[in-house]
Parts: sequence; structure tokens; C-alpha cells
Amino acid sequence: MSAAMAVARASRWQRWTRPTLVRRLLLGQVATLALLWSVLVGLFLAEAFNQDLYGATDAYDAVLSVAENLADRPALQHASLQALDVALREAYGDKNEPAMAPSILVWQAGRLVYKSDGVPDTLRNSRLDTLERLFVEGRHWRASTRQSPLSDTRVALVTPSDRKQLIVTFNSRGYYLIPLIISIPFLLLPAWLSIRLALRPWREVSTEIAARGPKDLTPLGFEARHAELRPLVESVNALMQRLSESAARERNFIADAAHELRTPIAAIRINVEALQAQHRLTEHQGELLSGVLRSIDRATRLVGQLLRLMRSSADMDVGPNEKLALDELLQDRLATLSGLAQARGVELELVTTERDLRVLGAREGLTSMVDNLVENATKYSPPAGMVTVRLAREADQAVLTVSDQGPGIDAALRERVFDRFFRTPDQTQTGSGLGLAIVRSVVEKHGGQIALGVNPGDGGGLQVTVRLPLAQG
Repeated sequence: MSAAMAVARASRWQRWTRPTLVRRLLLGQVATLALLWSVLVGLFLAEAFNQDLYGATDAYDAVLSVAENLADRPALQHASLQALDVALREAYGDKNEPAMAPSILVWQAGRLVYKSDGVPDTLRNSRLDTLERLFVEGRHWRASTRQSPLSDTRVALVTPSDRKQLIVTFNSRGYYLIPLIISIPFLLLPAWLSIRLALRPWREVSTEIAARGPKDLTPLGFEARHAELRPLVESVNALMQRLSESAARERNFIADAAHELRTPIAAIRINVEALQAQHRLTEHQGELLSGVLRSIDRATRLVGQLLRLMRSSADMDVGPNEKLALDELLQDRLATLSGLAQARGVELELVTTERDLRVLGAREGLTSMVDNLVENATKYSPPAGMVTVRLAREADQAVLTVSDQGPGIDAALRERVFDRFFRTPDQTQTGSGLGLAIVRSVVEKHGGQIALGVNPGDGGGLQVTVRLPLAQG
């Protein structure tokens, strides 16, 4: 057996053995049916155990009358008694199973003239008109004998009293299992259909929850009219409300903290620059102050990124609000960032195949997206490297690609780098791990997609592809 077949078989086995509510309810209904049937069978057996024909006066009288009136016609007497025997077994048990039906014995002049099949002819009561428990030929019986007041005819009505034998016979004849086996298939399909219909509201709730994005914390739109489902929907909506409030508090805290940090960082920078302006500093002191300024620059960049991240995630900035020419925005931002690229010895190149590609978006968010992409590409490109920014149209989308010649990102980590504050383990450049998180947030707010790949040009590197829907009209 091939590995693929083994995996497929294991998958099917897991699917069939995985616990489900439908299977649980079906098993519950089958178990309930089996329990009810067992109770009915138990009542039937209890009645059979306690069956007492001693009080069946009409049965005694009928048998005595036939035996006496047809005493001179033995053949007709035997046929008539046999008919009464069959009728008695049909009324009180199973005519085809002696172990589960009453039987009769008839004596005349001390001679046994008739007995039911399966009853020992040696069975005798020790006293008339008394119900006795007898043990004959290895079995227990209950018997009562009455004698006619007009003759010496005696009639004994006998019922089995061996409980173990009665239970074994009952089961061996299939009286317990066969009804269950026959009824269960007819029960399963209606039960399955009824359960599926009853669980439809649950599926509607799960479908709505599954369609939610990770940032959609609005209450469920499903109206829970069922008493069993209402607590679940209310609990989910309450959880959504708590998560939304918690996320809002987190954003507000980070935004407030970032705002508060800008003033002391700016004051520190002013003081350090004032110290640098003094001419009495030694070379070592100048190097220390330059290191402090670099740290201040990194802190300033981190604060700025935090503010942009909070603005890109805030609910108030969800909706794009103007038509923007993406090619013009790229030209403006690349001109602004050219100084940074020159300082690192990196060349920026803009390649556009279309003009006036307009998207419906927020200028601040798209500016932040472009700045982060180009700054990252510039920072990770080697000296004398090339950062290429391309803009093209594909159907009803604007496709922006930013390619660098840096070390790239391993395929296993390309999804993780979008997490906040995550940085690849072998990273040598300084940074906060927020750039791509900001970019992804902006792209998602504008209904686009972002993907990371390998730069197909010379030197390899990372290629970031952003697709944004074009503005209509």
C-alpha cells in the first residue's frame, strides 16, 4: 500500500472517528430506542415469569367440557383439545415455542389422553386446585390441576418457570435483536434529517463567524430566536465588545505614549546638538554624542512608526476618502526619499507602464505604505545597489512592486514578518519590526493584497508586490 493511500485511509478514519454533535445525537436516539425496547422486553419477560393461569377458570371449564363431551369419540376429542391448546398458546404465548407458552395435560380415568408438545407426561400436581412449582426432567414448571365435579376428568394448565431458559429462548429466537435491527435503519435517516434541520441555526452562526476577518469585532448580525442558541450568540457578542474595547484602549495607550515621547526625545536631541556645537569636546566625546544622536533618530523613527500604525489600525481611518493618482504619489515620495538613498549609496528607479492610475484611498495611509516599502528596500540593499519601484495595471488593479538587492526573507518567515515587532533572527540592520505590519494594515484597509517573493532580477533580494483596486469612474 502506497504512502498516499495510507494517508487517505488515515484521513477517512479520522473524519469518521472525530466527535460530532450530529453523531452524538444520533447515538443518543439509538441508545434511547434500545433502552425503551429493553424496558418493554423486560416487562414482557416479567409478565411471563409471573404468568398465573390458576385463575383462568374459563380455560379450565372449556377443556373439561370438551374432554367430557367427546370422551366416546377419541379422535374428535384429540382434535378439539389440540385446537383449544393452539388457541390457548396464541392467547398467552408463542404457539411455536413450548418454552414460552402455556400447555395443557388431560387425564381421564387415570389415563393421559392429551398433552401439549414439549411438556413431560410425568408432570403431576401433588394436590388439586393448588398452584405448585415443579421440577421435572431438569426444568422448572408451574402447574395447577382441576378435576371435573361430574367425572374423573382432570385438566392441568402448565407454564414454564425456568427464567434462564426463558431468556435464552427469547434471545435465540431473535425477539430482542431483530426488532432493533429492523427499526434502527428506519430511525437513522429521519433522525439525521431532523437533527440537520434543528442544527441549521448553529451552522448559520458558524458561517458568519468564519466569514469574519481578524479585525472585525462588530456584533454578530444573526438574530438568535432559539432559547438554546441565544446564550451562545450573546456570549460571542459580549466577547466581541470586550475585545473591541481592549483593542481601542491599547491603541489609545500606544498613541498617547508615542505622542508623549516625542517631546522629551526632541528636547534630548536639542541638548545633544547643543553639546556638539561646543568646540571644547574631545574626539571620544564627539563620538559618544554622535552615537546618542543615532539612538535618538532610531527612537524618533520608532515613535513615528507607532503613530502611523495606530492611525492605520484606527476605526476612523478605515474608509478611503479620495481618488489619488498612484504614479504621482510615487514620484513625490521617491523624490523625498532620494536623500536617504544617496546617503546609503543606493539608487532609486521608478518604472511605470501606465499613467494616471487612480485608487480610492487615504493619502496619509498610502504615503506611509510607500515610505515604509522604499525605506526598507533602501536599508537592506548593499552599497551601490538598486531599488526598483514598478507600477502597472492588471485588469482592474494597480500593481506596485518594490524590489531590492538585499538578503531577502526566507520563505518560511514571509508570513511572520507581518507581525508587529517581529524581526528575522539573522537580521543585522537596526529596526523596530513595524514597517511591514504598517504596510499590511494600510493595504488591507484599502481592500488590496500584499505578497513577498524573490527579486527576479540580478542579485536576488526581496520583492514586495502590492495590489490595490482601481477607482471606478
